[in-house]
Amino acid sequence: MATQTTQTVLMIEPVAFGYNAETAVNNYFQQPPSASDTTTQTPVDQQALLRLEGPSAFDTSTQTAALAEFKAMVNRLGKAGINVITICDTTEPRTPDSIFPNNWISFHENGLAVLYPMYAENRRAERRNDVFSILKQSGNKYTEILDLTSFEHQKLFLEGTGSMVLDRRNKIAYAALSERTHSEVLEVFCKNTGYKAFPFHALQQVGDERLPIYHTNVMMCVAEQFAVVCLESIDDEKERQQLTEQLEQTQKDIVEISGEQMHRFAGNMLQLRNGKGELKLVLSGSAYQSLNKQQINQLQSYNELIVCEVPTIEKYGGGSVRCMIAELF
Repeated sequence: MATQTTQTVLMIEPVAFGYNAETAVNNYFQQPPSASDTTTQTPVDQQALLRLEGPSAFDTSTQTAALAEFKAMVNRLGKAGINVITICDTTEPRTPDSIFPNNWISFHENGLAVLYPMYAENRRAERRNDVFSILKQSGNKYTEILDLTSFEHQKLFLEGTGSMVLDRRNKIAYAALSERTHSEVLEVFCKNTGYKAFPFHALQQVGDERLPIYHTNVMMCVAEQFAVVCLESIDDEKERQQLTEQLEQTQKDIVEISGEQMHRFAGNMLQLRNGKGELKLVLSGSAYQSLNKQQINQLQSYNELIVCEVPTIEKYGGGSVRCMIAELF
């Protein structure tokens, strides 16, 4: 039986992190930079914030703050006994979202790695062949590659474990369908990996509209014994019931979060296991602060909470701690 959790993860150290206008068109968690912005802990260069270099805004103070958050998270995971392999991003081509590697690659048991079709053209440059040789040097060898990137030519996308939340033990791929998560690519992934597709529709309030949530992993997390899920984002009552029943059938204790908590990245968690076999749940400071006492107690009954502060990355990248981690099996 496959394992749900791993003690070894890959993280990409950013060199040019920043707001990406190409992803912001359907990632409603992102916030654009402004001259009056004071959320970063480093002084804001007003002129730099006003410059747009191509499709993405790059501000050195934003990169500095994001790098500090990244390093603090790596250190926090290391102290918890998680083996973190870090690879530094390259300066060229400039990839503002490289800090989120789980969207372009996922790793599986038996030496399988999967490459995914990405919605934003400037994110496709994040894919790097040298990652495999670097991982091989650390004892993580992946000899079988499932390459789904050709779907980009058809404008069909599936962005890794952002688009899918994998129940690895029960071989279920939960997927909230959106512009970035297409059912056809999902089926191809499942056919080649032995997973069962579980597609549904999850929406968020954007102004006066209900629009698709860009990635499944911001509205749900599946761990060994429990699942964190924003059921109120699923407007279709039948789909909501089917998801609930599927989670219960796989013996997951459901920790339900609200839409407001989801927008603070309470769904963007990841369970890991350290070298002693102890379970750890990684979540952001924003997510933790949004939880009530009952939810915290429920989660702590299963694993220690590893809280990482990543406000800059959440604000400009529209993703949180789970998005920053690619699990190695």
